[in-house]
Formats: sequence, C-alpha cells, structure tokens
Amino acid sequence: MKALLGIDIGTSGTKTALFDFKGGLMASHTVPYQLYHPQNGWAEQDPADWWAAAVCSIRRVLEHSGVSAADVACVGLTGQMHGLTLLDADDEVIRPAILWCDQRTGAECEEITALIGEKRLIDITANPALTGFTASKFLWVRKHEPEAYARARKALLPKDYIRYKLTGRAVTDVSDASGMQLLDVGKRAWSDEVLEALDIDPALLPECMESPDVSGFISKEAAALTGLKEGTPVAAGAGDNAAAAVGTGAVREGVSFTTIGSSGVVFVHTDAMKIDPHGRVHTFCCAVPGAWHMMGVTLAAGLSLQWFRDRFCNSEIVSAGEIGVSPYMLMDKAAARSPIGANRLLYLPYLQGERTPHLDPDCRGAFIGLSALHERRDLIRAVMEGVSFSLRDCAEIFAGMGAPLDHTRVCGGGASSAFWRRMLADVLDLPILNTRSAEGPALGAALLAGVAAGIYPSVPDASDAVVEIVDSMEPVEENRRAYDSVYNSYRAAYPAIKELYKRIASL
Repeated sequence: MKALLGIDIGTSGTKTALFDFKGGLMASHTVPYQLYHPQNGWAEQDPADWWAAAVCSIRRVLEHSGVSAADVACVGLTGQMHGLTLLDADDEVIRPAILWCDQRTGAECEEITALIGEKRLIDITANPALTGFTASKFLWVRKHEPEAYARARKALLPKDYIRYKLTGRAVTDVSDASGMQLLDVGKRAWSDEVLEALDIDPALLPECMESPDVSGFISKEAAALTGLKEGTPVAAGAGDNAAAAVGTGAVREGVSFTTIGSSGVVFVHTDAMKIDPHGRVHTFCCAVPGAWHMMGVTLAAGLSLQWFRDRFCNSEIVSAGEIGVSPYMLMDKAAARSPIGANRLLYLPYLQGERTPHLDPDCRGAFIGLSALHERRDLIRAVMEGVSFSLRDCAEIFAGMGAPLDHTRVCGGGASSAFWRRMLADVLDLPILNTRSAEGPALGAALLAGVAAGIYPSVPDASDAVVEIVDSMEPVEENRRAYDSVYNSYRAAYPAIKELYKRIASL
C-alpha cells in the first residue's frame, strides 16, 4: 500500500505520522525534547535534538506500520516557525536555535523599524517588527555574538534544517519564509530592499518554493539513518499553522481554524492579501499557491497549561500514570468542578510576552484575584479560560477588519479536550467543528507531499479528499453571557498593569 509521511518539528517534540491516500492514520510516533530558557524571556533548542527525534520517529513509524520504505510516495515537512538555526561552512550548528517564543530582541525590532520605516515594513512584509520573527534574531546574534555571526554560511528554519539533513538542500517554503520578516509577502520572494536595509547577506537564505513543490530527495546518508528509501521526494512543506490549515480543510476563502498547541492561533484563509495596518494579526503566504492567510497568535496557549501541569499537578501526573490516562484528562475533570469565571479568578497567559493583540515582549503571565478560597481546580480553569479569552481577542480583531468568523475548526493538543472545545464554543460564540483526524499539521504536511507526488491535483483537492467533519459544538447562550462578563474584566486587566510590566522588565 502506498503511503505519505508527514514530519512535524514541534516545540515540545517531533511527531512523524504515516497516512494512506485517504488520510487514514497508519502509524504515528512522537519524540519529546527540551526547551531551554537561559534567561527570563529567552527560548532556545538544540537542533541536534530535532534531528535525533526525526530519525527515531521515522524509524519507529516505518517499523510499526509495516509499510515498506519503497511504498512511501513522498515526505512532507512542517514545524514551529521563526526559529533561527545558523550553520557554518562545515554545516555544523553554530549556536542553539533561537525560537519563535523568544523575547530578547525588543531593541533589534526598534532598530528594524527605524531602518525601514514602520509603514514600509508592513507594506513589504505584511507585519510590524516582532521579537518572535527571525529578522530581529539575525541582528541580535550579529550584535551580541559577532564571532558566531561571522561564521554563519546558512540560516535555516527548524523544519528546513531537517530537510537539509534529509536531502542536502537548503530550501524553505513561502509560508514559513513569511515569518522571517525578510520576504516580500505580496510578491512571494525574498525582499532585496529589506535585506539591504538590514545588511543581511542573501547567500545565507535558502531557496524559497511554494509548499507543494518537490524540494529535494532523500540522500543515501539519510536513508541509512532513517530507513527511508534513497531518492524518495520531499515536498517543500509549510509552517505549522499553514500545514494545519491543509489538515483541517481551511484552504478556501473565509474558512477558519483555531489551534491550541504550545501557542494558540486563530487562522483565516484569504484568496486576496489583506493586512491589518496596526499589525495586531499576521498576514502570511499560505500553503495554497497564490493565496494568503491571516492569523492572530497568543504565545503561551497549551504552553500555559503544560507549565501549570509540570509545576503544580504532580498528584494528577501520578494518578494518571497509575490508571493509564493523560494527566490533562484529570485536569479537565478538576476544572469542570469550578464554575465559569473560576470563582472570580483571572489568568493572563503571557508567559512568553504576547503578540495578538498587545505586541508586548515585556508582559508576563499573571493570576489576578487569588484568595484563600481558591483551590487548584480554580487555577486550572482560570488558565484554560485565560487562553480562550486570548483567542477571542484574535477573533475580535478579524471582526473589526470586516472578516467576522461564522464558525471555526479546531486542532492541536488542546482541541482533543471536549471540555476545552465546549469552552471555546461559548467564549467565541461560534460553532466549533472537529475533524476526523487529530493530526492537523502532520496530516497537512503529508497532503502537501501528496500534491508534490501527483496523488492529488491541488492543495484544496487534497483537503477535500481526506478532511471530514465528525462533530460540532454550538455555543450555549447561558454560558456565552456568563463568559462575556468575565471576558470584559479580562480585557481590562492588561491595560491596568501594562506600565507595571515595563517596570518589572527594567529591574
């Protein structure tokens, strides 16, 4: 049986999944790795961990599926966006990769804006200078680690580093490249104007392709390590959210999805490029050639709940291990015993600063309203509500731009929780559609591989062939009204303490 392989280089781990041509999951394996915080607000990973995880997960999937390597028609890649991976002349990694959620580059963002001009920067790259994006990371390394920067010969994004290890080719795709802030998003090509203004050598950058293009072929060395067949084609792939759009069917005008992964995203496909002049939501090229998407991003969505689990839910972790379930299932049950509003407790999910709607690298997470009354279940619910409110912030901006949502599909680890899906339906006041496959980005990467291999004639055709809506949740009016009241208090919290964040950052 022929199959398609999707590899998702995530923040918490790499997932490799094998699918048949109807989108059926044949095997999946995830290998976790560490996220490092050398300083407050910094976030780094070792690219060697990504590669080791990719090799292990590919081998495991091939072994457990029973599919011959010769039957893998094509490999697709996706993963976390924006991370800067620098290689030297010997193709060795120079320093740990600086990730999407890293907030160290505030000064460099100001420098980029001054060099190019705020309006001109948005006109070209469709976004303001942001700490999470890759351009400011180039400037930071050049300023603070000049010897490392001088050694750099290639600059790759996370999934593209894995591609380089698999094929020996330095390639990216337009969706992932959009998040580097070096791409002319309207023209879908590197911007000579931006590169010249920032004094970044174009030779550092990979070749840029459309997502369903063939970007290279599995090398002899990679075949020996992974078990894949030498010469198997590898698609250009897409950034995680662009791939998730393919895996959930958000590939036509106005179709939306919401994801709760490490970050949280509200995503809308558009056939014509639209830009928020205030830069609160991103506009990127999408995985459909000739189309774009808009998305609002909250940086610590599932990451907030993971942080709370790891720091404060040891009893749930132990109990879950004893009965063979996820700790998050027990946390859901605990949160369900707390009322809407978590007994007057708010959580601001800004553990890593924030993008939408605040564009503030200095803000941090906060519980507001803690009292002796509160129990752990209240804090768990407050975390989930705070993330949901942050996603509503994103949806509210789309409505203000004249692009209101009439429904949203869901994916990401958080979407596996029926409790959280119910909360989203009520907070967003939207029908929440759940798709058959929970493998959003990995499935999307595999479908892009299918287009590259000629299995499907186009990206929308690929989504149509496999994406199936299996259930939906309508908002409950009583719950919606209760959440509206809490959301109004949530929205008032950030402006009230905005200046305090700056004072704390300066300590």
